[in-house]
Amino acid sequence: MKKLICNLFLVLFSTVSVFASAPKSPKTLKPVSRLDTATLATGCFWCTEAKFKQLKGVEKVVSGFTGGHVAHPSYRQVCTGTTGHAEACNIIYDPKKISFDELLKAFFVAHDPTQLNRQGNDVGTQYRSAIFYHNPEQKQKAEYYIKKLNAEKAYKQNIVTEVKPFTVFYKAEDYHQDYFSRNGDVPYCKYVIQPELEKFKKVFKDKLKN
Repeated sequence: MKKLICNLFLVLFSTVSVFASAPKSPKTLKPVSRLDTATLATGCFWCTEAKFKQLKGVEKVVSGFTGGHVAHPSYRQVCTGTTGHAEACNIIYDPKKISFDELLKAFFVAHDPTQLNRQGNDVGTQYRSAIFYHNPEQKQKAEYYIKKLNAEKAYKQNIVTEVKPFTVFYKAEDYHQDYFSRNGDVPYCKYVIQPELEKFKKVFKDKLKN
């Protein structure tokens, strides 16, 4: 079963320096558009989608595949672990309501970033932990937090999250979209996603949509 190390991050959030001292965006940057995109991989995309959809400021979450070498892969192809793709989500968000920093906080709570090419019983490179950055600022922040969390030994082991440039994102088949909300009674949803989602919601209770 996939585990969420919630207790570590309850402590982490009380350590203001970790996230409060993040590098500031240069004032010379152009104003951001109303919506922005973060592309994150935390294992099974059903679980990733279910969690990030709960956050205020997140307009849409799309499940799909990225980071590999096969064009327009199917879910079955990705499941073989031979396409190089990770199960990931495009998280469309309003930066005036939720920042990329806050999404990274959620990212590091949503899964165990010290597990290499797996999350719990989901094993394979397609389940790797990864941040696919869309601009230099996202890259800088991702690398900053990983370095900081490792330095403060937030985990017993070092973070293995990949930080890679975003290239192309392939949307997964329609039946993968909104999977948890449409299939809550399926055993995987009931016994794996639901418990993790409840833990996630407790950590971010002040950031949840009504």
